[in-house]
Amino acid sequence: MTASPHAVLAATFAPGETAVTAAMRFTREVMTAWATGGVLHTAEQVAADLAEQVADEPFEVIWKHFGDAVQVELRQRNLSQSDPKAPSVNVEEWGVTFAGDSRVHWARLTLPGSADRVAAEWLEESSRGPHWLGFLADASDLLAGTLDPDMVPAIIAQVVVPRLSSWCAVYTSDNSGPLRLVYLWHADEARIDGLREQLTDMDVDAADTRVTSLIHLPESQVLAVPLTARGRSLGMMCLGRPDRFPDEVIQFAEDIGRRAALAMDNARLYAQQAAANRALQRSLLPPNEPEVPGLDYGVIYEPAGEVNEVGGDFYDLFKAGDDSWRFAIGDVCGTGPEAAAVTGLARHTLRLLAREGYGVAAVLGRLNQAILEEGERARFLTLLHGDITPVPDGLEVRLVSAGHPEALRLKPSGHVEAVTTPQSLLGVFHEVVFEADTVHLDHGDVLLAVTDGVTERRSGGRLLDDDGGLAKLLAECAGLSARAVAERIRRGAAEFASEPSADDLAIVVLRAR
Repeated sequence: MTASPHAVLAATFAPGETAVTAAMRFTREVMTAWATGGVLHTAEQVAADLAEQVADEPFEVIWKHFGDAVQVELRQRNLSQSDPKAPSVNVEEWGVTFAGDSRVHWARLTLPGSADRVAAEWLEESSRGPHWLGFLADASDLLAGTLDPDMVPAIIAQVVVPRLSSWCAVYTSDNSGPLRLVYLWHADEARIDGLREQLTDMDVDAADTRVTSLIHLPESQVLAVPLTARGRSLGMMCLGRPDRFPDEVIQFAEDIGRRAALAMDNARLYAQQAAANRALQRSLLPPNEPEVPGLDYGVIYEPAGEVNEVGGDFYDLFKAGDDSWRFAIGDVCGTGPEAAAVTGLARHTLRLLAREGYGVAAVLGRLNQAILEEGERARFLTLLHGDITPVPDGLEVRLVSAGHPEALRLKPSGHVEAVTTPQSLLGVFHEVVFEADTVHLDHGDVLLAVTDGVTERRSGGRLLDDDGGLAKLLAECAGLSARAVAERIRRGAAEFASEPSADDLAIVVLRAR
């Protein structure tokens, strides 16, 4: 249980009727990739047994390869109230561990046989029929199943060992630079360190990156397969075995190399785009959190969807004058670069006009005109913008709600009330006059502002804010700090529905000290 795994493959599954089947299919792909066919059916049943116990909530299945055994771990964040049950088939051992708010239900299976026997049986079977088609299909599914550039080399090596070779070394290059070893896997894990030293003497850069070639080492014949995608060389896959490579193995290796290179290129492109969009997203959020006299505040921002999407929600809190501060929380229609452009326009306009002395109502009027002047690039924007002024008995807040979910005030007694007047959203009408509401926050009062990622969180045909659901949730937060209130609202939204949210979420909580 304490040994480090030699390989790890994981996948996350949404709750529902297909969750168990999906977990079994993933297990089959993992066992195929690791050439552990001797425990395939047992592993599938164990995965199914564990998944059936938690299929009503999202869960993660993690398979770990320890050389002589494989272990499945089913991790779930929301702890189930039921007692975990043992798998219905014989396993070496099983148990349950806890880490924070996550529970891990695990089982361990001993692997029979040796790597050499598995490779020989697989090659013999593949030469008699279309078995290799299933092998290539499973390999393609595994390679396509990750967009992590660091995981692709590991999957490549684990797919080919021990079926095609005794060991595999994956080399990659950046911007046509020298090749560097990024992953090494051997059927006999005790020989990995020695093999690594041997490979330091092998000149892989001398190999032709356009065609498959053979390289000789003292104890191995090495097949160097180029990894080329879309006309670009990404690296090299080197397979080693003590005897010569049969022609059919070379064909398999070249086919795997083409699929692996495409998966590697896709993962790199995805990672580059995701990194660029994360940087853009960070630029649209406040660079720091100011200190405001008499104010305790908490903010939460969670973009939804894939990591390559820029969310349309934003918030801001900044100093506007000697004795006043401004806050804003908004939601731009849509996601991606178009929404980000409107978000950037809104944040910079709010800050610039506030420092020039414009009141919150005047600022929204000018921002509305600025959005409309964007023409076809314009996006609708809901916005709650306010001015905060510390006063002896609390905080004085002037705010305007432009089509945004209403702000709520929580009194220490637990009483909750809406404190904003609904007005037109931005980017729709030219002739709009906004008026500010004035709200006083006594010491201990809380002002809550959220985007529709909270109010419109859906569970079946019901929304979180139906029948005043958000107000009821806020009423339970009396006496909490601003950060605790924000976290309680976030957790309430997450627990309202079992499936992941499809919308961005932003929460701003202001509490008068």
